[in-house]
Amino acid sequence: MSAPSDFWAGLPLGPGVTLLAHDDNGLAALNKPAGILSHPNAEGEVRRCLLVAPYGMAEEVFQWGPSRLYLLNRLDSATSGVILVATDPTLAATIKAHFRAKAVRKVYQALVFGRPRLATEMWRDRLAVEKQGGRIRTGPGSLPAESAMALLRSGTGVSLLRLEPKTGRSHQLRVQCAQRGLPIVGDQTYGDFRRNRDFAKRAKTKRLFLHSLETSFEYEFQGREYPFAARAPLPPEFEASLGPSSL
Repeated sequence: MSAPSDFWAGLPLGPGVTLLAHDDNGLAALNKPAGILSHPNAEGEVRRCLLVAPYGMAEEVFQWGPSRLYLLNRLDSATSGVILVATDPTLAATIKAHFRAKAVRKVYQALVFGRPRLATEMWRDRLAVEKQGGRIRTGPGSLPAESAMALLRSGTGVSLLRLEPKTGRSHQLRVQCAQRGLPIVGDQTYGDFRRNRDFAKRAKTKRLFLHSLETSFEYEFQGREYPFAARAPLPPEFEASLGPSSL
């Protein structure tokens, strides 16, 4: 069911989380800062999550009092940007099916060390995703992974890339960048640890420089078609860290 406007005004948002957009069906997009969890994984994590509210892992839903909000996709805690939620369980199932069918367009921006050889390129790889001790690790394997890359701007030793994943493997963009000698700045798992340390000292900021910029799609609900789009502004530290442009 649709939610009244005062429902959205009263969301128990986590630290720094903002509402980007919502429609009359109860679909909404939130802007998640880096360091905030999509949902709590353990006791004591609620206060650094998307919503400061109890979360049901089985139904993938936040609940406070009589209110419920379903989580439709996830971002790594270190990644910032657009994340989707819905008030209606039927609508939530519809949008999740769109994600599984790869019918959702997602655009990211990433600050990487180095500069790509080509200004635009389609990256095609084969990856494997494994869980190790509750953590996800991705590397070479048999699952197809495809992303469109475009160079937006280069600075001193770093470049800003536009990345549009066509598949949805865990850590896909982080691994595809690293495999091409373009590790994402601040990546503590697949990145260049020495350069991360030097960059953090110089820029006086420490985060994974990967941001979910735009999400858009069309969906059918109750017999009608609806468009939905949301954009989360690029955090200022991305531009600030580029320095003088050479593009």
